[in-house]
Amino acid sequence: MKLLMLTRYDRLGASSRVRSHLYLPWLKDAGIDATVSALFSDDYVSRLQRGQKRLSEIATAYPARLRALGEAKDFELIWIEKEALPWLPFWIEANLFPRDVPYVLDYDDAIFHYYDTHERRFVRAVLGGKIPALMRGAELVLAGNRYLGDFARRSGARRLEILPTVIDLQRYGEEALARRCDRAEPPLIGWIGQRATAPLLLPYRDLFARMSASGIARFAAVGIDAAAHGLSMESVPWTEETEVASVARFDIGIMPLVDKPFERGKCGYKLVQYMACGLPVVASPVGVNRQLVEHGVNGFLAETMEQWESSLRALLFDADLRRRMGQAGRRKVEREYCVQVTGPRFASLLMEAAGRRVDHDTFSKTH
Repeated sequence: MKLLMLTRYDRLGASSRVRSHLYLPWLKDAGIDATVSALFSDDYVSRLQRGQKRLSEIATAYPARLRALGEAKDFELIWIEKEALPWLPFWIEANLFPRDVPYVLDYDDAIFHYYDTHERRFVRAVLGGKIPALMRGAELVLAGNRYLGDFARRSGARRLEILPTVIDLQRYGEEALARRCDRAEPPLIGWIGQRATAPLLLPYRDLFARMSASGIARFAAVGIDAAAHGLSMESVPWTEETEVASVARFDIGIMPLVDKPFERGKCGYKLVQYMACGLPVVASPVGVNRQLVEHGVNGFLAETMEQWESSLRALLFDADLRRRMGQAGRRKVEREYCVQVTGPRFASLLMEAAGRRVDHDTFSKTH
């Protein structure tokens, strides 16, 4: 089967990396010949993380995407990350799809809220109904969590499947699980993310500073310049090659969120990464976090500042609790949140969307 994958980014874009590139070996084993066409390049993403955006790159991205859509008639199925042409109306995008090639939409963020909750009435009027209309026309909608799935159902999607955002267990092996509970330094509390989500840490700035000053904890942030945000955290550069080792240094992983519509659509990927490394977690009880974190089993859900402090302190002063919760989190990832579980299902769903007969024996290879 020939599949065209219209991703938002190349490998440097986290959403594209874990929702499409991660699955390429599994698609190949299932007999699916996937061609990946990214809207934005790695250079664009790299500059975006530095707070730079060049209109010239956007101007060249859209013509390239139009060319890809023009060639889509040669494929049996189109897989689209979120939407093909961001910020353009539905009628333009839909008229560019080949009429006899079905398409699949994939969502790991509530990007529809960029449009339907936009501060400008004109944007809401022109684009607010775009994503629901795309969902109604799709052969299949893949949603990373229930919040996104509920939106797709309300929009009239003809078929919906929940496919969580996952990790590859092969990358999170024995080295990632090696805890150093007997080391002399205070436990390391860590966060991984990007520039756009760094402000979520700011409400906890004083708590982190106070814990650091008292000598009971250290803090690290992977992927951002923490000092630029006024955070008393070690700044750790992110690369795809080093991200697992960087997270494995932590003793506790955190994921604060605000309870707002867009954040409710988050897929909790950083929590999955922490748990894959055998870490206990502390997270805000927002969206999919409630599903990933079993309070008191693999971590704590903390809403108020007092709850955040008490949860972190409980883990800081009890290495055995950290170990037990970390093991519970790792088991959950092995059961539900790894590509070894979702890979065969993803390939099977795409084959069905293309109208192909599914031979489940082709999904038996172990990666």
